[in-house]
Amino acid sequence: MELAILLSLAASFCTATSSICQRLGARELAKGESGGAEQGFDALLVFRLARQPTWLLGFGCMIAGFAFQVSALRFGPLALVQPILAVELLLVFGYLALRAGRGRAHWRDWAAAVAMSAGVSVFLGAAAPTGGQLHVPAASWWLAGLVAVAAVAVAVTAVRRRPPVPRAVGLGIATGIAWGFVAAVIKEFSSHVAAGPSAIFTNWSVYVLMVTGAGAMLLASHAMAAGPLAASQPGFTIGDPVVAILLGAFLFDERLDASPGALAAEVAGLLVLALGVWTLSESRLITEAQPVPPDPRLGEDAGQELASGSR
Repeated sequence: MELAILLSLAASFCTATSSICQRLGARELAKGESGGAEQGFDALLVFRLARQPTWLLGFGCMIAGFAFQVSALRFGPLALVQPILAVELLLVFGYLALRAGRGRAHWRDWAAAVAMSAGVSVFLGAAAPTGGQLHVPAASWWLAGLVAVAAVAVAVTAVRRRPPVPRAVGLGIATGIAWGFVAAVIKEFSSHVAAGPSAIFTNWSVYVLMVTGAGAMLLASHAMAAGPLAASQPGFTIGDPVVAILLGAFLFDERLDASPGALAAEVAGLLVLALGVWTLSESRLITEAQPVPPDPRLGEDAGQELASGSR
């Protein structure tokens, strides 16, 4: 269990570094290029970004974060690993606060950071997640997948033609649901890694992971393009661990302490975590870190997509 915690923290550090580096890389590209090209989708955007050393560093950190997450899920349950990954936002804030210098962060920002840390600690301490099985029957996967797709579809449909802020909130929630399901697929995938390439590529999980991961990234890009980061970030950060915890119990038979006192502490921990995320997402250090306005050659959506970083 201790190894899973350490690997989860390493994954959080890598994904936070990835988010920061990809934001900086997108800014460098926007500064180095001027308008003149047509607006819209740019099929060569990734190749131009790949010429930015900072962006490439972020991409490498994203891959490392995924590897650490897979390893963490080999040694620990979803209910343990995914809440720890929420620390990514805390690490991003810490970096931005140090970079901005003294006096830029409001006392509410620091209080929110403390609340996030306390919320994760209280939840994990009270829940004491244990147990779990390595593999899940196909019928259970089909049911979980259909419910996840339906929930994402409802969230996306509900905010169509809505103003930017509520649209970003809804798409952020949809993204969080999608990432929670992706985490469950990673859990299944992680059980086949030790058996080598033949076991990996003959199992369904690697292919479902590719499809669902791409879909989640697409949702994240639209959520970031729809409105301010403060609107979409809570859905990202809270939806993922909550959905992962539910799927861990339903699919992998992971067990949490269900005594009345423990349940009360678990709910309180998640509420404190949610409040901390919501408050920290509105910090000017977080919201002003987005590269605005995007270069016309990046397209209306692409600049915001890359500002979001990666999971």
